[in-house]
Amino acid sequence: MKQKTKTFDFLLMISPLLLSGFGVVMIYSASMVTSVLIRDEPAYSLALKQGMWLAIGLVVFLFASYFRYTMYLKLTKWIVLLMFVGLLSVELFGVTINYSKSWLSIGPFSVQPAEFVKIGLIIYLAAIYTKKMAYIEDFFKAVLPPLVITSALLALIIKQPDVGTAAIVFAIACTVIFSSGIKFKHLSLLIFIGLIVLIAVGFNMVTDEKISRFTGAYHPFEDPDESGYQLIQSYIAIGTGGISGVGIGQGIQKLGYLTQAESDFIMAVISEELGLFGVLFVLVNLSIIVLRGLFIAKKCENPFGSLLAIGVSSMIGIQTVINLGAISGLLPITGVPLPFVSAGGSSLIVLLFSVGILNNIARHVNYQRFNEETAETEDTKEPKTRTTGRLRRNYSS
Repeated sequence: MKQKTKTFDFLLMISPLLLSGFGVVMIYSASMVTSVLIRDEPAYSLALKQGMWLAIGLVVFLFASYFRYTMYLKLTKWIVLLMFVGLLSVELFGVTINYSKSWLSIGPFSVQPAEFVKIGLIIYLAAIYTKKMAYIEDFFKAVLPPLVITSALLALIIKQPDVGTAAIVFAIACTVIFSSGIKFKHLSLLIFIGLIVLIAVGFNMVTDEKISRFTGAYHPFEDPDESGYQLIQSYIAIGTGGISGVGIGQGIQKLGYLTQAESDFIMAVISEELGLFGVLFVLVNLSIIVLRGLFIAKKCENPFGSLLAIGVSSMIGIQTVINLGAISGLLPITGVPLPFVSAGGSSLIVLLFSVGILNNIARHVNYQRFNEETAETEDTKEPKTRTTGRLRRNYSS
């Protein structure tokens, strides 16, 4: 029992669960008035739905925490197939919400397959580049082939269009590829080509609504009633909160002034109602998850596990930066939710599943370290070098 307890990474268990539970509370606070007055639903409707997603997410989290992460190496082909099936299903049967055809309607729930592509692509790239690590410096043989699948997935996401998710997927792919040992000049070339393609596609898809997102982000007061309205309301919410906030449930901006208050702009509500203390609570817990993930990646001796941990950590970190950049005017508003806190079932399940994988990697890393520490303290007849070697062979199998 002591050995099993020592393998758990309690920070990686507590932080995402704290954020997820806190998210349900803040979603209730942010949506209780608009649910009644605008959506004609009970005040608790969105919070209840998020709570149901959280219950499912907890099951997924526990499964991923106990399912040996090396098994995903054998499931790579099926994961790639499911990613394409999900995105093509959106193309054929998808529902348009907020100008994007990104959702599949399943009864009373809506699922966003592009969210699942994030973790699916991390697993795929980590697996494929682990297998190609012996000749990773060969650009055409090792680096280029997986990019065909990555590019096809990005094209399907951009076509929806979902620029925010596409940007996250592109950044995650670059992070995993760079961490696999690719030459810097090759990575630079890939980023350059990728940006050129994204810009070219962006110009072909330019609409007044997309242009307004840029003008609203960088010149909000030039059009305070239209393109700049959302960001200005976010500024008001953030400025009103101060150090300790006006009190949970007492915020004003969520009363129809700040749209998407329960999802993309939930940090603005947190800032208004809980002030700097609430913001720091969220940022500290998100930082713990990201930094622990990177620490585990460094300690993991299995290349696949290390790349997986880097991919999951980068996904959470990148998504956080984009969301906070949007509510503060540093980046255009792209509809990217705040990890674990914003309303959204697909995002929450993917994040809890991803952190579950991270926990599983941590458990194996801690298990190996525990055995090695035990071997050092026990008076065994077998040399320590042989014991360590056997453990490593068992760990990597």
